[in-house]
Amino acid sequence: MELFSAEFFSALLAIIVIDLVLAGDNAIVIGMAARNLPKEHQKGVILWGTIGAIVIRALATLAVVWLLKIPGLLLVGGLFLIWIAYKLLVEEKCHDLKAACNRMEAIRTIIVADVVMGLDNVLAVAGSAHGSFLLVVLGLIISVPIMVWGSTMIIKWMERYPVIIYIGAGVIAFTAAKMIVDEPYLTGFFAANPIVKYLLMLAVVGGVLIAGRYAKRKVVAVE
Repeated sequence: MELFSAEFFSALLAIIVIDLVLAGDNAIVIGMAARNLPKEHQKGVILWGTIGAIVIRALATLAVVWLLKIPGLLLVGGLFLIWIAYKLLVEEKCHDLKAACNRMEAIRTIIVADVVMGLDNVLAVAGSAHGSFLLVVLGLIISVPIMVWGSTMIIKWMERYPVIIYIGAGVIAFTAAKMIVDEPYLTGFFAANPIVKYLLMLAVVGGVLIAGRYAKRKVVAVE
């Protein structure tokens, strides 16, 4: 593909649109991971977590053909994402003495969750980039400010409306359930048993929310 040609810019536009359309889930993860940190640390965690996730996702996009050969990738990623959804839901605000430790943990959570949730993004971008690493990087760089702004807004909304924390955890859990049912080794089974598919997705989302709610109530009762 010739640099700065009409084909180049059309592919770049497609990648930007894909990144922005699929950035909603990632903004939720970033916002939830950073929400319990002191306000003076939130912007730094959001920025570095986003940058780290984007660098890894860009490399993963180049390796997508190899990634698709890993048996059970979506299944393992989905199961791991269920734990992340639960963990983000039950986390409590940290004190200043723990801020440095929790900052690194929040950044790590953002990177891991974003990469796991970004598998659909990786596949879509890889198809649009036609093997051009420059296109992948440009598309991600352009979409970064939107993700950072979106996650900052989500933190403000969660402070005002705590129910959004549960909505966010539900979205992450739903993404995890969708990854599991989309696992190539299981698609045949779920295609033949659609009711089981939807019951599983409902059980994952409901299970995370109920378990998270119970854990938070238990913490409050102890305090």
